[in-house]
Amino acid sequence: MKIHAVDLFCGVGGLTCGVQKAGINVIAGYDIDQRSKFAYQYNNGARFILKDVRDIDKYEINELYPGDTEVRILMGCAPCQPFSSYTKKHKKNNNLIEKMDLLHYFGEQVCNVQPEIVSIENVPQMQKESIFKEFVTTLASEGYSIDYKIVFAPDYGVPQKRKRLILLASKLGEIKILPPQITKEHYLTVRDAIGDLPPLNAGEINDLDPLHRCRNLSKLNMERIKQSKPGGTWKDWDEKLLLEAYKKKSGQSFGSVYGRLEWDKPANTITTQFLGIGNGRFGHPEQNRALSLREGALLQTFPKEYMFVDPECGDSCSVEQIALQIGNAVPPKLGEIIGTSILSHLKEVNL
Repeated sequence: MKIHAVDLFCGVGGLTCGVQKAGINVIAGYDIDQRSKFAYQYNNGARFILKDVRDIDKYEINELYPGDTEVRILMGCAPCQPFSSYTKKHKKNNNLIEKMDLLHYFGEQVCNVQPEIVSIENVPQMQKESIFKEFVTTLASEGYSIDYKIVFAPDYGVPQKRKRLILLASKLGEIKILPPQITKEHYLTVRDAIGDLPPLNAGEINDLDPLHRCRNLSKLNMERIKQSKPGGTWKDWDEKLLLEAYKKKSGQSFGSVYGRLEWDKPANTITTQFLGIGNGRFGHPEQNRALSLREGALLQTFPKEYMFVDPECGDSCSVEQIALQIGNAVPPKLGEIIGTSILSHLKEVNL
């Protein structure tokens, strides 16, 4: 059976990587970030197309699938910032509204391409939005069987407490997302993911792996992390180290910032800000520093050999840009679950 997929909003290829590991060939990915091209193509062997989804020609995607394709998959993760609870509370602007509309353009491409299988992955808050309900209505009107649910990433082999919305749709029959694959007693942990990496000092770069690098800390933040306990909060610090905001009642809810991860539990959700200890619980469990780029990538379940920067380009790509790419990515392991769910479905419908 010839199965081929196209990945919209592909970024550096987290979804593509996982789906290909499941055994599905991804032929191309679309994204507007030129800086993602190297990582996407180098690691996945798929074509990177630099284009806004709003500018894709009506017939363009169908022309990418080989002529002998029996099952076409159209998948992707539209930018999730407009749907996050933080953004909805703190940031409202026209740019975010435009990004929210990208799901509408994804739906237009579904109508144009009429793929046998559709998949999207995003933040849980998306399901509350009218744009998502319109997308589901569009799929139903086009004859798709639909299944979507909020999944807890540790149930599927991702060592971080991340919740995500996964949707699968099929024109071939009823489709279901795989049930949880791992019980709580066997969740992968921070230690499983990064416990074998060589130690780093704050601001240091590992000689053998340039991605195993972390930010330096100010003298004050070094004092803070030295007093931080795994799983603890800033309440473990001496009072002289407290930020003024934490002394107020309104600051009591910021319990995870400046926190250390715990070795034997899944990490907190890896965001685009994981390089800074003041942005969440991103402190190393025992070393006095925040996570390195490589550690963030491993907690996102990227393979250890995954390359994010062309070695020939030197340091032209900033650590902040790489962290943004890692934090925005679909965890490859969730991509693999999506791919395996699709293959299980195709087996059930005798394809």
